[in-house]
Amino acid sequence: MKKHNFSLWSVAEIKDYLDLQEELSPVELNTLKSDNRRSVQKLLSSFLQYREKELEEKKRLHRMILKEESIQKSGYTLVAGVDEAGRGPLAGPVVAAAVILEPEKDDFWWEVNDSKQLPPYKREKLYEIITASARAFAVGAVNAVLIDKINIYQASLEAMRLAVRQLWPQPYFLLSDGFTVPGLEIPQEAVKHGDASCLSIAAASIVAKVTRDRIMESYDRIYPGYGFARNKGYPTPEHREAIKALGLSPIHRRTFKYD
Repeated sequence: MKKHNFSLWSVAEIKDYLDLQEELSPVELNTLKSDNRRSVQKLLSSFLQYREKELEEKKRLHRMILKEESIQKSGYTLVAGVDEAGRGPLAGPVVAAAVILEPEKDDFWWEVNDSKQLPPYKREKLYEIITASARAFAVGAVNAVLIDKINIYQASLEAMRLAVRQLWPQPYFLLSDGFTVPGLEIPQEAVKHGDASCLSIAAASIVAKVTRDRIMESYDRIYPGYGFARNKGYPTPEHREAIKALGLSPIHRRTFKYD
């Protein structure tokens, strides 16, 4: 079978060949483009679209590791990202995660992005990849009682401090989303929109979000009727109606507005 004489190949053989290729040579590309079979043109179109998406993902991933790479080049070899989830809900804890990735292993981090930009099934998948492949990760949580006592902003900071302090090894530098975290003896930088532009912060946002979602799903079994498995404690119409009917549960934040 001649390598570029695709006209003698079956459609199945061409499909198998394309499945194994990262790119096509100019000769291969031109030969396939000149093939009159509609099914071959569909295969070629799918191949080119997939490779274009793959190239865009590589570019996006490269942009997201620039911050970590820059800091590592300045001597801070262990860089952590930290982020939180759960500032807006009416019930449940605020949860933070801190993650140390190894950005050079970029084949692990495909599709890692701000957790808010990902559907639940993809967050779950990426959570498993991050927690299995990261150099280190840790989580910290602050419950509703303490949130009411110190306010949600301070509670978010405390959750992030807890997460970072539990990391082992400890990072040499910390990247956070939007604002720095006081009370840590680690050099740090706040990155605007860091959960969408910085790989380690994005990874932390996923771990924090999935961890908190699982906590709220467990609370749904303890305090049925509020729909915690669905609304995760956020102020949905269903949740507000449940509060009117059932009153506040022990995990509701008393200082938040309910009207």
